[in-house]
Amino acid sequence: MRCQVCKKAAATVHLTQIVENQVKKVDLCEACAKEKGVNDPTGFSLADLLLGLGAAQKMEEATTATGAEVVCPDCGFTQADFKKSGRLGCSKCYEVFADGLDALLKGMHKGTQHKGKVPPAVRRTADVRAKLTQIETDLKAAIAREDFEQAATLRDELKHAKKAAQEA
Repeated sequence: MRCQVCKKAAATVHLTQIVENQVKKVDLCEACAKEKGVNDPTGFSLADLLLGLGAAQKMEEATTATGAEVVCPDCGFTQADFKKSGRLGCSKCYEVFADGLDALLKGMHKGTQHKGKVPPAVRRTADVRAKLTQIETDLKAAIAREDFEQAATLRDELKHAKKAAQEA
């Protein structure tokens, strides 16, 4: 496999980046990798590599708006440490660097809150329970305001929903 930059030497450095379910691979020879700063730990920004060029700078701008170097009070981690390693030092770092991390996480993922995966059967059960709870709440509210026509409709809807839940 040849280097994608010089197209002469054999590629020995292989970088892979996944952005929006698209896999991008870069194959470089030692010379081109060194020229691009991939082999130099001081010039290599794993955050930039992983998140796209300029991403770490955006985080740095957001966290240093006050003009002072932001440092985690628990572990002493700094912006420069994040830029070098692409990782944070401790759980407190997420709070300390929150402003810049939000922008980075939105670029990397679909959102900034972890939602996890739920098996389809469990999700259906949870959805049915939520629907039943909502109908019951609406029914109680209709009875409280003495809207008996609405209450009768909700009562029938609740019966049908419970029957459907038992059959599923």
